[in-house]
This record gives sequence, C-alpha cells and structure tokens, in this order.
Amino acid sequence: MSHGEKPRRSSVRRRLAFWPLLLLLLLATLGSLVASLAFGSERIPVGEVVTAVTDRFAGRDPGRWDVIVWELRMPRALLAVVVGAGLAVAGVGMQTLVRNPLADPFLLGISSGASVGATAVITTGFLGGLGIYAVSTGALLGAVGSALLVWLVATAQGGLTPLRLVLSGVVLSSGLSAIASFLVFLSGDPRAANSVMFWMLGSVGGATWEKLWVPAVLVALLGAGMLALHRWMDALAAGPDTASALGVNVAAMRTTLFVGLAVLVGVLVAVSGGIGFVGLIVPHAARLVVGARHRVVLPVAALGGGLFLLWVDVVARLAVRPQEIPLGVVTGVVGAPLFLLLMGRGRYRFGGQQ
Repeated sequence: MSHGEKPRRSSVRRRLAFWPLLLLLLLATLGSLVASLAFGSERIPVGEVVTAVTDRFAGRDPGRWDVIVWELRMPRALLAVVVGAGLAVAGVGMQTLVRNPLADPFLLGISSGASVGATAVITTGFLGGLGIYAVSTGALLGAVGSALLVWLVATAQGGLTPLRLVLSGVVLSSGLSAIASFLVFLSGDPRAANSVMFWMLGSVGGATWEKLWVPAVLVALLGAGMLALHRWMDALAAGPDTASALGVNVAAMRTTLFVGLAVLVGVLVAVSGGIGFVGLIVPHAARLVVGARHRVVLPVAALGGGLFLLWVDVVARLAVRPQEIPLGVVTGVVGAPLFLLLMGRGRYRFGGQQ
C-alpha cells in the first residue's frame, strides 16, 4: 500500500460514516417527533397520533385527538427541534468566532439582555398591550440591545477580536443579569420572581404555529449560510493568520458571523427563554463523533441538537406531572453525563489542537 493510499481510504471511510449517521439522525428525529406527540397529561396511543397527523395532510375531518395533537403538541415539538438545532448551530459558530471551546450562544450577553427585557415586561407590565407576545417582544428588544452594546464596545476598543468579544460579552452579561435581578427585587411579587426564574431556564410551552416560522426560517438560513462558508470557518478556527494566508477577509467574516449569530440567538431566546447547555455541549459532542470540519460538524450538530431538545422537553413534561420542569434544568442533568461518556470514548480536536 502506498503512502497516500491509506489516508485516502481513511477519508472515504469517514465520508461513508458521515452520511449514514446523518440519515440515522434524520430518521430518529422524525420518529421521535411522532412518538413525542403521544406523551403528555393525556396519554395518546401512537397509532391515534399517526391517524390524527395523516387526517390533517389528507384533508379528512378532524378526529377526537386533533386539537391536542395538531394544535397543542405538534407546534411545541417542532419548536423544540428548531430551538435545539438553532442553539447547536449558534454554538458551533460562536466557538469558531471567538476560538474558545467554552463559548456558548449566550456568550455575547444576549441571554442576559433578553432577561432584562422579559423581566421588565413581567414585573412592570411594560408592552402589556401586546398580550401573549409581550414577553417575547421584550426579550427580543433586550437581546438586540445587548448585542448592539457588545458590538459598540468591542469596535470602539479596536475591533471584533476574540478576546474583546469574550471580555465584553462576559462583563456586560454580568451587569445585565444584575439589572434583571434588581427589577425582580423591586417588584416584591413572588409570582413575578417565579415567572422570571422559569423563563430564564427556558421552556417551549408557549409554542404556537404562528411563533414557529420565524425561528425555523432563521435557523435554516443561517445554517445553510455557515455550511456554504465551511472552508472559511475551518480557516478562521485555525487562527486569523492562517485564515488571512488562505485568502479569507477575517474582519468581514467575523462581522458577518457576529451579526448572524446575534439575530439568531436573539430570536431563539425570545421564543424559548435562556435554555443553557445545548449550544455549549452539542457542538463538542458532534466534533467527538465526526471530527472538527465544519462541513460535517454543522449538520450533525443541528440534527443532534434538535433531537436532544425534543426528548428533553418530553422528560420535562413527564417527570413531575402535572407540573413542568424548566428545560435548562433537564439539559444539564441529562446532558452532562452523556457528554462525559462520549468524551471518554474518543479523541477530541478543536481549533487545530487535539
């Protein structure tokens, strides 16, 4: 066997392993989506779930379970998949942007800014005229404001370098979290404190078909855009000098990635709250399974994140019925041992280092 034949065969094996894995994740997500509709305060046989869904697509008269399956549980399950996929994609992008394996989608203070906006709505009634959309709108305004603040601070001090972004994001995040806590302290209403705490830990319980399409379109567009630029992202992860040598406009790439991630994370937080852990750990789990190249990491992380959060939502609904557990609690309890198990079974590579 020649010196070049062995690496070529190894590369072919990796590609063959990638596509079956992608197909397996896709089928698992579709199957889990149908199965998840059966779980809830009212247990529905899977056969009845399939009938209710097929009746909708076939245009037949709605049956007994139509409202529960199609109007209540289906938007919630789809939003869990979309948010999980979006957080995982955003985590991949953020870790590449700042070249830090500890980065997550909320590093830029977006989650804390959203918390200030949502807390202001819950404790003061601000934007109350928007009804059920008031909290989401307040969270989105807070998220956009915090991202803009990080942008202004970082650019005023010399540009969007990884170090400035990390420091600006961490410091502003602490300040904004303090403001949110102060708003809760001023309100003096224990119900408002509980509502703020539940929102900060995340939930997809408020999902509707109307709330679904904006995050779904954004996740699809940003994921496709990052996949189209996978070679440039590989170069950026290897360092600015390497990226410049390969012809990448580093400043423009960082700016584009920053704006895209800020908008995506702001929308995800607005519809689901601050669900932690997914955007931090799922990208690392994907790299453990398929390697560090963005061409393979992005689709595996997206499907893995969606599948993971879908079952997290099922556990959150069933564990202490009739109450629900915030998703951020379940993601940490379930995801931490799962990630440690994966890390113990394979070698890991990030940003050109192993």
